[in-house]
Amino acid sequence: MADQGEQPKIQIDSDWKSQAQAEKERLASIEQEKSQSKAGGVPGAAAAHGQLPPANWDTLMGMMATQALLYMGGYVDPATNRPMVDLEAARHQIDLLGVLETKTKGNLSEDESKQLASVLYELRMQYVRVAQALSGAGRGPRAGGVRP
Repeated sequence: MADQGEQPKIQIDSDWKSQAQAEKERLASIEQEKSQSKAGGVPGAAAAHGQLPPANWDTLMGMMATQALLYMGGYVDPATNRPMVDLEAARHQIDLLGVLETKTKGNLSEDESKQLASVLYELRMQYVRVAQALSGAGRGPRAGGVRP
């Protein structure tokens, strides 16, 4: 047993501070890269760098609404530089969201339920506007095709 007056001996490795500093800098670098990729503001940029968006309700709603908008002329076909319009496919995407609404009734938070109802309302209104515009112009969309 050691004397009570003796202090325990502490051995200090001389380069522990440099190792700790290097680790701190490495972690700070990783955090900075993460914040820069988030601050980029470019949709899909995270996925392009190997990072996928979180698998959550907002991502699911965004993905499904984007697909419906794609088929309602919301995006340009890069091959033809013209809006893609396929109302059958758009309606199918909207109907899938309707199925999701029916199947999840009572299982969503109030915010999620409101978001889904709002997305469905906006997509349905856009669908009607696009369908009316195409029928008023005397030309209908070709299934799976691009508006002439």
